[in-house]
Amino acid sequence: MEIQPEKRESAPSNDDSLNDWLPITKSRNAKWWYSAFHNVTAMVGAGVLGLPYACSLLGWGPGIAIMVLSWVITFYTLWQMVEMHEMVPGKRFDRYHELGQHAFGEKLGLWVVVPLQLMCEVGVDIVYVVTGGTSMKKIYNVLYPDGKEIRSTWFYVAFGALHFFLSHLPSFNSITAISFFAALMSLRYMILQHYMLSVGLCSSALTGNLALRPCGTLAVRAMSGDKGGRQGDSFDYSTIAWVASVRKGVQPTVSYGPRSATPKAQVFDFFSGLGDVAFAFAGHNVVLEIQATIPSTPGKPSKGPMWKGVVIAYLVVAACYFPVAFCGYLVFGNQVEDNVLVSLEKPAYLIVAANAFVLVHVIGSYQVFAMPVFDMMESFLVKQMHFKPSLMLRTITRTSYVC
Repeated sequence: MEIQPEKRESAPSNDDSLNDWLPITKSRNAKWWYSAFHNVTAMVGAGVLGLPYACSLLGWGPGIAIMVLSWVITFYTLWQMVEMHEMVPGKRFDRYHELGQHAFGEKLGLWVVVPLQLMCEVGVDIVYVVTGGTSMKKIYNVLYPDGKEIRSTWFYVAFGALHFFLSHLPSFNSITAISFFAALMSLRYMILQHYMLSVGLCSSALTGNLALRPCGTLAVRAMSGDKGGRQGDSFDYSTIAWVASVRKGVQPTVSYGPRSATPKAQVFDFFSGLGDVAFAFAGHNVVLEIQATIPSTPGKPSKGPMWKGVVIAYLVVAACYFPVAFCGYLVFGNQVEDNVLVSLEKPAYLIVAANAFVLVHVIGSYQVFAMPVFDMMESFLVKQMHFKPSLMLRTITRTSYVC
């Protein structure tokens, strides 16, 4: 008579021990500021550099409207995800597929959520490998213009080799430092922008006659070419994108008309612009996993600190996205490249610094998007394939993913 209750008690303990091993739920001691920079790292990626190009495909009116609507809608839907994390009393939906299973059923929920989530997260990681490798190659070409030509493939391999080591960090919280430095590339933007606005640089820049002068800070000295400051120390890549665009001034031949001549091509351009904006605002697919790292009690649920971090993150998103998109389009019009840094061309030190910041950011973003994939792979191997949770299993799984 006592055997049956013992069986019922053993299942939860097995699940709990597995959760203590899996990377998403292994550590639940995150603070609200962890939520802030994890969300910034997940949201603000290299896609921000394509926003001026997206505006050139959409035009001023639709471009501004779609940018603002995208920010508002994704902010609202992110709030919904935070609220749903603990909408069932006594249960936490730590992973997207768990929420999908609650909504659609045990089997259908997996088929609805997991393929789409894997497609997004693995796809983003592939994009970041290409972006990181491309940034490394650009740095090499600028620093060594007469150096030996190296194929892009080797830079992709070098970027991936770094993740052979970083991917073996055991839990989401263990990549906190990496995510912090990645988010810092965006946070520094907001600080610098506030200072530049306070000294009236931007208002004069929009006239196209900007002449930056040393104003007592390393940031302004760097932009003005003053050797008294350490060039590039106070910039991240989004800062460089819009401030350098403004410094260049509105080009004499600038045009804000359609990029394509035929109506069919213009329709295609419009939808392409929508896609570029959507890619820049991606990042929701790791929200539940980020919230899973925050402790929760009935009296103090995790949604409180999570929401505080989300608000800070979205203020940073607004401070990074809107100036890049609108200043880049204002300066270059419909001739802007799909990466606004390409349109700038010089000075060399800014291009190197911008690509270095992109590199640091995508290193952190790669890990933020890879950790839920590691969690799914390791959970599947233990639960369905009956492997024993071990360091060897984790090593083989994560090394195979990076390869």
